[in-house]
Amino acid sequence: MEALADLDARIAGCRACPRLVAWREEVARTKRAAFADQTYWGRPVPGFGPSDARLLIVGLAPAAHGGNRTGLGVPPLGEFTGDRSGDVLYRALYDVGLASQPTSVAVDDGLELYGVRVTAPVHCAPPANKPTPGERETCRAWLVQELRLLRPTVRAVVVLGAFGWQATLPALAEAGWRVPRPRPAFAHGARVALDGLDGPDGLAGLELFGCFHVSQRNTFTGRLTPAMLRAVLATAATAAGLPGMPHEG
Repeated sequence: MEALADLDARIAGCRACPRLVAWREEVARTKRAAFADQTYWGRPVPGFGPSDARLLIVGLAPAAHGGNRTGLGVPPLGEFTGDRSGDVLYRALYDVGLASQPTSVAVDDGLELYGVRVTAPVHCAPPANKPTPGERETCRAWLVQELRLLRPTVRAVVVLGAFGWQATLPALAEAGWRVPRPRPAFAHGARVALDGLDGPDGLAGLELFGCFHVSQRNTFTGRLTPAMLRAVLATAATAAGLPGMPHEG
């Protein structure tokens, strides 16, 4: 079976969506003034975290000057590295004991995730942070394969936002879990138990959680507070069988 590192390397070389390829490469050439001295990654951003993760977090897509900038090697640090959404997510993961530090700004900054992997349904930075449904469908095969490779260990999935929820449910079904019909609707705090299909690999079930995305629009307006995010992550970690060691302060 393909190793997760091999999948990450294949994702980093994908050129399937012309609009996204053109945008990510244009951003990498023109850069933001604050990062003019940096070499942008400018390629698809694979997931980040251990290959035996028990908890998977599914976001939306890399930011143009976040993951699209900071992924300076294979594997880069994922969708949220180096942007304000990442500041919120990694702080919360640190607070509930699932990350080694509360920030992630560069590929070599020492961040480790404990039993957690972060991925996205769209691996390229999209214009205006809005991938199209068609681009989501094109990219879904990568998420399906990632889920298949994580099947021996993953026991919980947290999906950040409705866009990711719509991508993740069919990917979970294709990867081997039973998704209820009608498909459950996205909501913050949603929790859905999925059974594993019978088969020689003894696929276990998992718990699926919905959470508002850690976008600036949500966090600046208070639609998603740090306490709300920590609550979802802590509950999901418990469902995944991760101990978590909350940090004080």
